[in-house]
Amino acid sequence: MAHLSDVRGLITAAVAALSMLIPLQVALGAPCSEDWICIDAADANGGITLTARNLRSFPVTFTLDTRTTNLQPDKTLPLTITLGADERRQVLRLSKINEQESYRFRYWYDWTIGETDAASDPDYIYALPYATGESYRVLQGFGAEFSHTGLEYFAVDFHMTEGTPVHAARGGRVARIVEHNDRGCWEDGCGKFANYIVVLHDDGTTGEYYHLRRDGALVEPGERIERGQKIGLSGNTGHTTMPHLHFAVYQATEWGRTQSLAIRFETSEGVVDRIRSGRRYRAR
Repeated sequence: MAHLSDVRGLITAAVAALSMLIPLQVALGAPCSEDWICIDAADANGGITLTARNLRSFPVTFTLDTRTTNLQPDKTLPLTITLGADERRQVLRLSKINEQESYRFRYWYDWTIGETDAASDPDYIYALPYATGESYRVLQGFGAEFSHTGLEYFAVDFHMTEGTPVHAARGGRVARIVEHNDRGCWEDGCGKFANYIVVLHDDGTTGEYYHLRRDGALVEPGERIERGQKIGLSGNTGHTTMPHLHFAVYQATEWGRTQSLAIRFETSEGVVDRIRSGRRYRAR
């Protein structure tokens, strides 16, 4: 079963921990975090400006912090900001304190897909993430003590054999896919071996489907998908002890983390407000 507390930064958005030392009168740009976000540093009239660039057509939330010598930030740090699709924005200015002395600074950031102020629709009823008429047993429901605590409180683990079709619980745009891994294990660090699909919903939340089999994504990044569409094949990759599908809806928070949200599911027996461990639910 899944335990994602040690891997959220890796699998929601490939954690960036970028830093740089900048001496007086030198302007440098930071390396980009994969092909998602860049933070560029530039010398500007006795100080430094930091400009963030979102390289994708999806909202991205990042948290930035610095360690400085002889520089004063113009905002309270750490700073968490959501950038819109393809947005470029100056996010911080560091002003020199003593003009006669040199300055330097180090900065770092983490990021994830989605928005901190996502207006999640409490009235939306999600489909179960598998084919109509099928039923699967819940290994872990909301608040299960084994690993669904804290940020993962509202996640659900469905017991599925490898290769079971996974269907979209809600429509949206495919924001991110990882499908090259073929390993599942339970030791620390196994989360980096997870295959998954992240779908950005219209309200800024994300639906995330984990532990897929190798080459188990049936959709492409940027593709618009519909509720109920077959999008992947379940597996046993990442931090796991048995084949299953881990599903949750998330809202971006700080430092590349995401918070699972309470959601309701449509089943053949009606709307379920709280998915419970050990129960079977049939998709309608």
